[in-house]
Amino acid sequence: MFDVLSSLNDQQKNAVLHEEGPAIVLAGAGSGKTRVLVSRVVHLMQEKQIPADHILLVTFTNKAGGEMTRRVQEMSGMLLPFSGTYHRLCSRILRKDGFHLGLPFDYVIFDDEDQLDVMKNILKRLNLSPKEYSPRMILGMISKAKTEMISAKEYSRLARGKFQEVASKSFDLYEKALRENSAVDFDDLLNRTVDLFMQFPEVLDRYQQQFEYVLVDEYQDVNRAQYLLTTMLGKPQNNLFCVGDFSQSIYGWRGADFRNMLLMKDEYSTLKEYRLEQNYRSSQPIVEAARSVIAHNTSHPVLDLWTDKESVHKIALYEADSETDEAEYVIRTASVFAKGSDYSSIAILYRTNAQSRVFEDMCMRYGIPYRLVGGLRFYARKEIKDVLAYLRLVVREDEVALRRIEKLGKRNMQVFRQWLAENKKRLESGRPSEILDEVLENSKYLDKYDDKVEDELSRIENVKELRSVASHFETMTAFLENIALVEDNTLADVQSEEQASRALTMMSMHAAKGLEFDTVFLVGLEEGLFPHSRALLDRDELEEERRLCYVGITRARERLYLCYARKRLIYGTISGSIVSRFVAEVPEHLIERQGLRMSSHSRFPVASKSLPTKHVSVDDPFLEAFLSDEIDVDTFLGA
Repeated sequence: MFDVLSSLNDQQKNAVLHEEGPAIVLAGAGSGKTRVLVSRVVHLMQEKQIPADHILLVTFTNKAGGEMTRRVQEMSGMLLPFSGTYHRLCSRILRKDGFHLGLPFDYVIFDDEDQLDVMKNILKRLNLSPKEYSPRMILGMISKAKTEMISAKEYSRLARGKFQEVASKSFDLYEKALRENSAVDFDDLLNRTVDLFMQFPEVLDRYQQQFEYVLVDEYQDVNRAQYLLTTMLGKPQNNLFCVGDFSQSIYGWRGADFRNMLLMKDEYSTLKEYRLEQNYRSSQPIVEAARSVIAHNTSHPVLDLWTDKESVHKIALYEADSETDEAEYVIRTASVFAKGSDYSSIAILYRTNAQSRVFEDMCMRYGIPYRLVGGLRFYARKEIKDVLAYLRLVVREDEVALRRIEKLGKRNMQVFRQWLAENKKRLESGRPSEILDEVLENSKYLDKYDDKVEDELSRIENVKELRSVASHFETMTAFLENIALVEDNTLADVQSEEQASRALTMMSMHAAKGLEFDTVFLVGLEEGLFPHSRALLDRDELEEERRLCYVGITRARERLYLCYARKRLIYGTISGSIVSRFVAEVPEHLIERQGLRMSSHSRFPVASKSLPTKHVSVDDPFLEAFLSDEIDVDTFLGA
């Protein structure tokens, strides 16, 4: 029999040995929450003699579910049959019992593209322009309503204004289309299961009797439907064991609400709380920095994270002259810590995917293999390839480019080609950045995206980043040739599996959750970039940005680099930058400054929650005086 307690610290043991009733485990970053969950399951099976099929373990990703199932089997020799995501569990329940709701066994699950096709057809039936009413935006509104468990009928009563009224009509037709196709979407998997349990208590009772113990990972990320499912399945025993960390709640835009963790105290008067505060991943300076940053949040409890891992490495802070200087510094420094030609223990983390482009270009320049997690290479992204197809037609007629543009709409293509024919001679002598502006204006390409939708905002930012690339070239031919050569080198690199396994990792901080690396570079730490400009005037969003920073910091095991630029080429225009307030929240004694023009004794001001921002051009004398340490930050912001 495996001794599940031998490798646990006292905090972990107490949690694993929890007896009956509800429990919440507040598990800080790197504190061994997976070990606790797995050990708890094995303890229940070995010591409590609970049958494996009477235990439900819910995770938020299939990868995490698979990893926990594997570790349980290795430790106990038993397979855990009910382990996986909420969506997987609900799909399984609906396959068996969905007929009570009129849902056939062989129902279809619509993915994102299926949903988009349906919504495009609905807007066409309503004689509405997809340019004026973005299909993705409408789907986003419907998904948000479903996440809050609002039906189409309820939404129609709540709708205010023309856009919401259109969304309401579309919502009703969308639900009808799902029924006609015996289909559900991902939100429905959760909501229909909740409906099933509410309308047919005998079905719920059967599952309640089966699942004597319910364990949930990443509980800070549950939405309303998932919270209800957890509480319903946990009764009547209420043997709930929920593990989470308020400080790692970073998916509010997906409907996740850390406040559901707070509701547990109201729901269960006998709730037992355990805290895992010893970090086993990161060195002491990194843990202290993370703790100091997240301590500025006030809307949720913050754990007192600590570690006994000493380190000689302070946190490096690099002030770059520009985004190119930042990228070159990062890539050169990464080369120092690569083990031979193995960069697999090094990661570059950024706030927006558009930031990857300059780092990709720098990797190409130095011949360093890299991989993008959670995203395509910059020049392989759909929106970039679409815009490049338009630009290629400016140079010459290209059958491949024509076919790509035709797929975006024949009518639009005809209008664009007519405009191009009338302006071709003039455009031939224009600068690439200017031509790109005109192409975007006359193709109406960006009209298809809505900046209020997270995914579509990212696409808009990518297209604008392409303008930054274009601003470096005098002719369109040189611009397009450079991109082709960069892509050729990229394709050559990714053909090698060995290189891929030794590659430097680039990803957004959202994608980095759950991962760890020896060396981490947090880049673009500037007000308006990180924290994102959309969060600057909203306390809740700003606190989520700070939680995202906490997640980014705690990905590092040994070395952490914080980087920002004095000025940055954003969408083809050079703008001065103000260092992120998150840098100001890292204690001075933890920092080793590199590349800074500031005097060594100067300190960043401690940022208030309503720190103002000022957008200036690079020749602003106040900016130069501030960056040269001639005036303090208060004088600068008040200027």
